[in-house]
Amino acid sequence: MWNEANLNPPSQQKRQRPPLPPFTLETARLKVQLAEDLWNSRDPELVSMAYSVDAKWRNRSEFITGREQIIAFLTAKWKKELDYRLKKELWNFAENRIAVRFLYESHDESGQWYRSYGIELWDFNENGLMVERTASINDAPINENERIIF
Repeated sequence: MWNEANLNPPSQQKRQRPPLPPFTLETARLKVQLAEDLWNSRDPELVSMAYSVDAKWRNRSEFITGREQIIAFLTAKWKKELDYRLKKELWNFAENRIAVRFLYESHDESGQWYRSYGIELWDFNENGLMVERTASINDAPINENERIIF
C-alpha cells in the first residue's frame, strides 16, 4: 500500500509516482492495483498525493481542480459513503493513459447499501502523477447480504 515514505523518497528532487509512463501491461496493472489500494485507505490527503497539484477531475457531474478540492471532495465523499470498499480492473492503456472499470460498495447513515459501477479515464504526466481523471458512475441500492466486496 502507498504511504508518504514511498511516495516521496528523500533522495528524489522531483516528486514521482511510479510506475511511470509509458505503461506496459505489467506497469499499467500495477498502477491500477496501487490506485485501488490507495483509495481503499480512505485517506483524502494521501490519495491526493497521486495527483498533480493542478489535476482536473470530472466525477459524475462535478468538476474538481487541484489537490485542495480533491481533498475536500474525498473528505465529504467518505463521510457519506460509509465502509467504502473499492475494486478496480484495468480495461485498456496506451502511453500515458489508463482506462479502468470499477465497482465499489458503501452504505449511508441509514444503513442502506449501494453498489456503484463505473469507468475512469486517467492521464498521467512524465512523473507518474495523474493530471486528469474522468469518472462516469452509476449507483444501485443493494441489500447488505448482496455485497461482494469485503
